[in-house]
Amino acid sequence: MNQPQAAAGRDALHAVATRKAVMYLLPLLCLAYFMAFVDRTNVGLAKSQLEADVGIGAAAYGLGAGIFFLSYAFLEVPSNLIMHRVGPRAWITRIAITWGALTAAMALVQGEVSFYVIRFLLGAAEAGLFPALMYIITVWFAQRHRATMVGLLYMAVCLGLALGGPLGGALMEMAGTGGLRGWQWMFLIEGGFTVLVGLAVFKWLPDKPSDARWLTPQEAAVLEEQATVPSAPAHTTLRGNARVAFGRPFILALAIVYFANQIASVAIQYNFPSIVESVDITRPFLVGLVSGSVGIGALLGVIVIPAIQRRVRNEVLVITWCSIGTAATAVAYVLVTAPVARILLIDLAMFFLIGILPIYWSVAQGRMQGLMAAAGLAFINTIGLLGGFVGPYLYGWVEGASGAGMSAWIVLVGSSILGVALIPLLHRTVRAEDRAAQSRLKAEEAGEAEKTGPTGPTVENGI
Repeated sequence: MNQPQAAAGRDALHAVATRKAVMYLLPLLCLAYFMAFVDRTNVGLAKSQLEADVGIGAAAYGLGAGIFFLSYAFLEVPSNLIMHRVGPRAWITRIAITWGALTAAMALVQGEVSFYVIRFLLGAAEAGLFPALMYIITVWFAQRHRATMVGLLYMAVCLGLALGGPLGGALMEMAGTGGLRGWQWMFLIEGGFTVLVGLAVFKWLPDKPSDARWLTPQEAAVLEEQATVPSAPAHTTLRGNARVAFGRPFILALAIVYFANQIASVAIQYNFPSIVESVDITRPFLVGLVSGSVGIGALLGVIVIPAIQRRVRNEVLVITWCSIGTAATAVAYVLVTAPVARILLIDLAMFFLIGILPIYWSVAQGRMQGLMAAAGLAFINTIGLLGGFVGPYLYGWVEGASGAGMSAWIVLVGSSILGVALIPLLHRTVRAEDRAAQSRLKAEEAGEAEKTGPTGPTVENGI
């Protein structure tokens, strides 16, 4: 078989193996991430009831909502390094079971202190989940498919936004059943289901292609071959390589841009139900239903924006336009007064804020592999999680100090403008990283050519 025929055969085999990986892996990964998103954000639906039932005000709520991200961020890198050692299957199982149990424990909240403690522990339990999912994508899928795979994974976020609200609202309608309040039923049922998801992960998630019983050895081999990024650093230990994992300028720039994104995105996610209530929608199910509209905007974003990127083939340019769109939408929200227009503008903001996330991760994944990917992806997410703390905390602080939710929107305007201002830095550092990668690749090719010589391996010492 000549070279073109062999290449065509490998491509066909890789296409078949990729379709199998999508079919078997993505539903399970999406289910796990869907429940993670529902369990971390359903507290937004309980905001008013927590204030009425146990005395948690706006500022305390903002701190409790955000403190989840502090423990999550603090343990993100250590968690992902353990995942790299023990394997995604065992570690994601542990994560899901512990965060499910702690979600159920939210039903026991009696005041501000217990609220803070359980939210802090919930973040610690969930730490490492998202970068572990990103790591799985780097192990299973070729770079040209990764933005699409991350986009599919982010559909779980969109469904969490769209369905989590109505689902949580419906569960809260159980108020009074068995002597429990509605928000207690919501936490108990959603937490219990998450534990079952963790057990499903343990049963059905393979660590790597060669562990998958539904792949042939040839299919597993071609997936692992195509998932390798030749020009990415592939060190096998962090000792002496911390700068490669955490300190490359493009990693730092991408992390800061992601930080600005998460300030706005998470502040919206945790406060949108109360914004809906401010327009005289009071029934829990209806609040959840209207709050779920942001999921529709986000879903359109993760479908449309990666599709645009595949045509444009310039990741930083797409990030630039989406950042500008977010800032323009945030300013427009301040200028309009009609409630329906404001809700639609929040939906549009989530179109940009969530839709751009697959492109962020594609930028990172195309320049990392192995242990460096596990560490670097966790570091970027850690910085983003700090934005997830800052957003709800500042929003709650401004709302509590001013007594008006509208004043808190300045947090979203400021963070979106910061995101636009950081784009030139991201552009320069990504270009510099790509130039360095090409230099490494050329040096390696030159070294191989020098070893083999023009006609084959060089003969040294008569051997």
